[in-house]
This record gives sequence, C-alpha cells and structure tokens, in this order.
Amino acid sequence: MYLVAGLGNPGPRYVDTRHNVGFLVVDRLARRAATAIDGERHGARHGKARLADQTVLLLKPWTFMNLSGQPTQAHAAFHRVDSDHVIVVHDDMDLPFADVRVKVGGGHGGHNGLRDLERHVGRDTLRVRCGIGRPPQGWDPANYVLGRWSSAEADALDAFVDAASDAVESIVRDGVVAAMNTVNTRSRSAT
Repeated sequence: MYLVAGLGNPGPRYVDTRHNVGFLVVDRLARRAATAIDGERHGARHGKARLADQTVLLLKPWTFMNLSGQPTQAHAAFHRVDSDHVIVVHDDMDLPFADVRVKVGGGHGGHNGLRDLERHVGRDTLRVRCGIGRPPQGWDPANYVLGRWSSAEADALDAFVDAASDAVESIVRDGVVAAMNTVNTRSRSAT
C-alpha cells in the first residue's frame, strides 16, 4: 500500500494559494478514483482509493504545512506503510511553474513541511515536486507561497494538477524508478 500525503494548509484562507498544490493533487486523485477524503483521524483528513489497481491512502494533514510530519507518520504507522511507500506531494520554488518532478528522499531545502516530515517519517519518502517558481524580486518567499495563483497560473493550473496526479499514479503503477524516467524526462522536454 502507498500513502499519498498532499501538503497544504487547512481553511478557506489558503484554498487558492501556491502552498496548497499538494491538497489539490490529492483532491484530484480522489475525484479520479470516485472516492472522498471524508475521514478524520490523527490530525488529517483521509480516504482510500484504487489507483493503478492498488489501494492507496490519500491524506491531507490538517495541522498546517509546518506540522505535516506527525499526522503523516501516525497514518503510516496505523496502516503499516513503510516510509519508502509514502509519497509526498509538495510545492517547490526551485522548479519553474508547472514543472513536475519525481524524487526519492533528499533534504528539505528550507521547506518547513518537508523538514517536519523528515523529522517524523524519515528522509527516504518519495516526492512529487510541483514547481511554483521563484518569487519576483523583492517578494518575501513566505508571502509568495501563501499568495494566490496569478491569472496566468490559474489558467494553467488544471493541466499542472493533472500532470502531478499522473506522476503519483505512475509511481504506484510502475515504481519510482520508472516514474522518474518518464516524468522527469517529460518535464525537461517541456521546458
């Protein structure tokens, strides 16, 4: 079983912000599987889905981005999911907008949600990195990630969320190495 943790912040204030792209991807995966994220336990909303002929736990930690690790770890432990079967979907300022990459483990790169996950779950989680680009000169990075999508980004958001959802499904169906070969190559050729 895989656990897919989409990172974001709860509440209406954060719904359309760049930091919540992980929540958007988990919601899209639930819609594709015709299921709901309607359970609440261990500080997260969750639901089970069938993706690529496998049962997958979809998770939205509801403890705010910077405290995503404990609810993710609690669900992984409860469902006996090893850390190398935890897929974390998160925003990434080091990638251009709408670029999607698959990665195994690594550092947090200053991302506080990943820092907390690393502390609670470990460094060998699988990652779907969702590029949001760098803030314009003079913008505080925190204000940028908590800012709303620009109109150009909003127009491309549906395809972006689909591409990230496809990346998650590729990991579940084909394994992480094959997914990296497919998704990361596609991302490079799209730029």
